[in-house]
Amino acid sequence: MDRDILPVGKLPLSLLEKLLKTIPAGNPDVLAGPGIGIDAAVIRFGEETLVFKTDPITFTSGNISRYLVTVNANDIACMGGTPRYLLATFLLPEGKTTPANVESLFKDLENACRSSGIELVGGHTEITYGIDRAIAAGFMIGTLEGRELIRPSGAKPGNAVLLSKRIPIEAVSVIASEVPGKLGLDRKTIEEARDLLYHPGIGIQKEAAIARETGGVTAMHDPTEGGLATGLKELALAAGCGIEVERDRIPVLELAEKILPRFSIDPLGTLASGSLVVCCREESAEAILAAWRENGIEGSLIGRITPGPEMILVENGTRRLLPEFPADEIVKIFRS
Repeated sequence: MDRDILPVGKLPLSLLEKLLKTIPAGNPDVLAGPGIGIDAAVIRFGEETLVFKTDPITFTSGNISRYLVTVNANDIACMGGTPRYLLATFLLPEGKTTPANVESLFKDLENACRSSGIELVGGHTEITYGIDRAIAAGFMIGTLEGRELIRPSGAKPGNAVLLSKRIPIEAVSVIASEVPGKLGLDRKTIEEARDLLYHPGIGIQKEAAIARETGGVTAMHDPTEGGLATGLKELALAAGCGIEVERDRIPVLELAEKILPRFSIDPLGTLASGSLVVCCREESAEAILAAWRENGIEGSLIGRITPGPEMILVENGTRRLLPEFPADEIVKIFRS
């Protein structure tokens, strides 16, 4: 294999950073433009400020509408915005798509939008060649409604790093849906894993709003592809800081401990939608965690922002570099 061929998944952070540096800046109405760890674009239009987000769903075709709506809405919430409108694009495989498939897809999309308070305003759907399953991409618009923009670059040395829920909710749900026959688990356990998509769910809008309203938040990030480790690195790079996290403070789903070892998947390096990383002033950490608890959301203090540039994972008393994953660990399920 050609060593220059890039693996499936996000571009390596170093390459992406190099590419983004070539994009000129200067328009004062672009309050948040392209950059590492920046979840969405924020643009001022006179007295109104809008938040724009686009993201595809590629690792699964099951419940694709729910993933599409939630993943895009999450990133708007991380910027302090409220998701409002969605344009959706669906590419469907030739030779496999029926009218019933399409009707089911649209019904699921309508339900996902309705449950999230988002209005479907347009998009595009086609049957195309060269793919073997449905691929979806969303373009979502949100509003700040007079609130202050929360920038990924806002984290400062000394800030606490918080994590909501447990990891990796999305990966466990995807694996149970995509390759249930490889798990060697009973039907009840597999259904429980699949249901993580809904309970606790892969949305983070609620805990993002609670953290924002509690105060002291300096940055938020939704760790998706590449997992928590990649999300933490993206936050640190955006802020120009370092980060230090304690491995034993990062809560892992019990179901993940049953499923991930079968594929040698590291929970730090795989799809982690459903958990929110919050950087906040140290004195605000307990208030945010308490507010989450009062609303039935588990939260953990997992580390702190440092002057940098080191990104450190402390495990069993040993300090080492936060692991880097060339591709999301989820791809291992398709190779085994």
